Amino acid sequence: MNSLKLLNQGSFQLKSKGIFSHILDAEILLSKILGKTREKILVNLDQKISNNQIKLYKKLIARRSLNEPIAYILSEKEFWGKSFEVNKNTLIPRPETELMVEMLVTYFKKKKVKILDIGTGTGCILISLLSELKKSSGVGIDISKKALLIANKNGKKYLNESRYKFINKSLKDVYNYKFDLIVSNPPYIKSIDMKNLDQDIKRFEPHIALDGGNDGLDVIRKVIYKAKEILKINGMLALEIGNGQFKKVSEILKNNNFKIENRIKDFEDNIRCIISSFKR
Repeated sequence: MNSLKLLNQGSFQLKSKGIFSHILDAEILLSKILGKTREKILVNLDQKISNNQIKLYKKLIARRSLNEPIAYILSEKEFWGKSFEVNKNTLIPRPETELMVEMLVTYFKKKKVKILDIGTGTGCILISLLSELKKSSGVGIDISKKALLIANKNGKKYLNESRYKFINKSLKDVYNYKFDLIVSNPPYIKSIDMKNLDQDIKRFEPHIALDGGNDGLDVIRKVIYKAKEILKINGMLALEIGNGQFKKVSEILKNNNFKIENRIKDFEDNIRCIISSFKR
């Protein structure tokens, strides 16, 4: 069997299961099996595929047919030009989060800052920031020990270990520290809305990283309250938020002596990140 026929079979199977990105996903999975870029595969569709490769490919297609995210199947996700290891214990990095990283790099480009990443997951935010802010250092905390195993692997891949730590801590256990910058992509989905998530998110991604309580703001409130204790004066807090949460989160920030410095919109023009400074 050649590449073209195998791709058509894989794409057809995914389409029959309602996978919207069936063509792209079929190509990505074959790229994984063959160890070649999609571009190289598509210019040589007559390439013969071995029986063993066909068998492996069909296994990956079967997993994707069950809505398992491509990132979990590949065990990696590109973010900020880097390949981050991911698994079912970590939230999959999103392109929108890169917009926050980009703005923070602009803010702190030539400065030496101490960063705290709350709910670090894969560590992608902290690692990406430190890869650009060469004089800075940081700490990533998470309540999931399994997620931190992944964060540490990613950290060792891209950074000198003297510049970062990933620690199994909850927010209440962070004290006696002062940070210049706190970043967080916290759970912000309303509990009642969890059932409405896409199948690949609802069935596979860790709910602890998604469920933000009754109004979606439970963890966001805790992050803001803790940030008051551990941010330096004029220190910055960068928070990702859900659609439609800007007004409520802004009020919480202002009521806790934070000044809104900037807001970041996603690719659909929704405000998805608030950057604020602590004024005490």
